[in-house]
Amino acid sequence: MKYSVDKKEQYVVFTPHEEKLDSALSPVLKSELLTVHAEGYRNMILDMSEVKYADSSGLSALLVGNRAFNEDGGIFVISNPQEHVMKLIKISMLDKVLNLADNHEEAAEAIFIHEIKNTTDEEE
Repeated sequence: MKYSVDKKEQYVVFTPHEEKLDSALSPVLKSELLTVHAEGYRNMILDMSEVKYADSSGLSALLVGNRAFNEDGGIFVISNPQEHVMKLIKISMLDKVLNLADNHEEAAEAIFIHEIKNTTDEEE
């Protein structure tokens, strides 16, 4: 699986450079997402701008990432989902579970807001 990882101060941007997220690549994506999480990062943006197709195993990988980053108070945001992927997410009603953003700026803003909310909650 081809991908890039851009580590920022508050989050990591993980970008798969693949057109299909299917049963052949999903186990690799799950493993890579869990590896980044294990490195101590709390927040991730998964940039799906190059992924044109996903199947149920691809959605499973997204859910694994979402669960891992949410477990310790972080946030997992999917940015730039393409039309087919977005349809599958909506049909599966995962748009109610996953954090979705139209672009990188919205995703970064969601992380910023999440961090402020967490800081406020901890102070109370």
